[in-house]
Amino acid sequence: MPKKEKIEMQSFEVVLPKLVKLPLFSAFNAENEDDQRMLKMVYDNLSIVPFKAGEQIITEGEMGDELFILYEGEVLVTRKTPVGDVIALATLNSNMNIFFGEMAIISKDTRSATITANTDCLCLSIAGDKFMGVCDKEPVLGYRVLSVLAKRLTNNVREANKDKAILYEALCNEIETGV
Repeated sequence: MPKKEKIEMQSFEVVLPKLVKLPLFSAFNAENEDDQRMLKMVYDNLSIVPFKAGEQIITEGEMGDELFILYEGEVLVTRKTPVGDVIALATLNSNMNIFFGEMAIISKDTRSATITANTDCLCLSIAGDKFMGVCDKEPVLGYRVLSVLAKRLTNNVREANKDKAILYEALCNEIETGV
């Protein structure tokens, strides 16, 4: 990723309400002192990264090591088909309390989709190694966040399996009808 201009991060007190609205940190209470302390450690390792409209935030197939939180703006999620056609999967905005690239906090891996800024965007980002460093210091935080990610992955696998079953059934029906 090219070097970005430095933007001043808003105070922890301003960012905290946004963090606890994210599904990733949904097990945390903004009023609880221990939860605040743990989330402050996450906050201290966040960077704010601006993206201009049309700029790619994440590119499918590239190696990734950062989690992004959409702080302001709107993005388009796309993916390539096996023959190389690009299909739009979703348009998401910061009011939806979304994050992407979360597998990067578990392990460096290739990105599974492209995220492009539809509007000028501000993203909060944290590198996987920094996040795991916070988890080493705060195992409760690591447990809570990784539990959320495990549930999310389980749902993704479940949905993928349903999709495969539907495609298999459709293929079988086409074969039976003699196409």
